[in-house]
Amino acid sequence: MTILQRLWAQPMLLLPLPPLFWAGNLVLGRALAGSFPPVSLAVGRWVVALACLLPFVLGAIGAQRQALIRARGLIFACGAFGIAGYNALGYLSLQSAPAASVAFLNSTLPLMVPLAAFLLGVERVSARTLAGIAISFIGVTWIVARGELSTLSELSLAGGEPLVLIAVANYAVYSVLLRRRPADLDPLVFLAATMAAGLLVLLPFWIWELAQGVTIPTTPGPIAAVLYIGVFASLLAFIIWNRCVATLGASVTGASFHLVALFTAALAFLILGEPVRWFHLIGAALILGGFGLAATSGHATPSRRPGEARP
Repeated sequence: MTILQRLWAQPMLLLPLPPLFWAGNLVLGRALAGSFPPVSLAVGRWVVALACLLPFVLGAIGAQRQALIRARGLIFACGAFGIAGYNALGYLSLQSAPAASVAFLNSTLPLMVPLAAFLLGVERVSARTLAGIAISFIGVTWIVARGELSTLSELSLAGGEPLVLIAVANYAVYSVLLRRRPADLDPLVFLAATMAAGLLVLLPFWIWELAQGVTIPTTPGPIAAVLYIGVFASLLAFIIWNRCVATLGASVTGASFHLVALFTAALAFLILGEPVRWFHLIGAALILGGFGLAATSGHATPSRRPGEARP
């Protein structure tokens, strides 16, 4: 068994990787805000990801054509919520929302996932997982508030902040819907179909954006950023995220999303030279402690209806 196979067999070790890749996406998204049209950036990342994935699944797509047809409703829903909705709205919010507001509101994902899982009847969430989520959320709040909770009153819900909440709600629904993927449908084939469905949803919005006369940058820096986002923050992160959701449950996997704030602070320090202060360290300790509590709570208990397929 190779190192990669052993790593794949231990999803708990894979769990921090999607947040790390998404932290890089967040840093690049902020850097590109104002220069790269948001829907075009979302389309670019998924075109790159799908182009990288297709050579590995093209043969299997034909063999699983009937399974894809049977799951077409689920595929379209996952594409609309997880591929199109979350990403386009996220990039759009970065055009106007302050960075602190975006970081704070993105961290509501682990709170929205159990709620969505409960409402859709997919999982029963343990008290330990909820406690870990709450502790981790306090850590994120402490970092955003810079150790002064009174500063939270300055966060405004005007501008792009409501879009962040809608985007996160989209991804919470996507994370829960993944549990309904039919067992006979290959995960990579399902992911490729979901990417294609998401691009179809984005297409009319992209056409509208281009009709506004926007310019897509073609210099090496933005192109390299799109390639990174397409390969790491899109393809690899989604493959690993889907694996973790299928094996660890949506709630435990969703708890790891708080690590995005932690990794973003680290990347900002290493790449941008932003200092790490005392409130970062306290918040990081709370984030890691809460994540550890939620991640060691055991797998979530599925609430499966008779005949419902799950991986």
